[in-house]
Amino acid sequence: MNATNKSGTRGRPRCFDPDAAVAQAQRLFHERGYDGVSVADLTQAFGIKPPSFYAAFGSKVELYGKVLERYVANGALLLRQILETDQPLAVALTQVLEAAARNYAADPQAAGCLVLEGTHSDDLQARAAADGYHQAAQALIHAHIATRRPQQARELTDFVVTIMAGLSASARHGQSLERLLASARLAGLALNQTLAADG
Repeated sequence: MNATNKSGTRGRPRCFDPDAAVAQAQRLFHERGYDGVSVADLTQAFGIKPPSFYAAFGSKVELYGKVLERYVANGALLLRQILETDQPLAVALTQVLEAAARNYAADPQAAGCLVLEGTHSDDLQARAAADGYHQAAQALIHAHIATRRPQQARELTDFVVTIMAGLSASARHGQSLERLLASARLAGLALNQTLAADG
């Protein structure tokens, strides 16, 4: 009889905290990418055995889904707060790009956007999970632009999303915040000129 494990869950230490484990997993996935993290890496980080891992999370990709949910809720770019203002459209979109640059460069060991980088995963399920959040962000940007410039909404959304993807990739490759912001601001000038030219 195991007198120290009163929960009845075999193989899992009583001190195991699933929420803390998700936070640890987020760090690992952000640092190494989904494909660069194994179940063995995760169980070692959590201090548990594989049976306990599968009992707690089901699978690596299910854990990744929880990580993405946590990231979007707590650590991702706060698009809605930036966009839902009365600022001119070019100003709001430039602020989105500048905020993205700062967010992606905030931690050199976990640079870039966890969602955007996840869309490049070799694992189809992981890629689909990340892409779902990516599509939701695109839809939010498109909806905001469409309220101001419906005829240009698609091309402007594509431009902003493409710049964000480039900023994320550049941050992952070690580009400095200063350089990322310079790119974001240059893109902002292009947005301002385009929107001004079209009245």
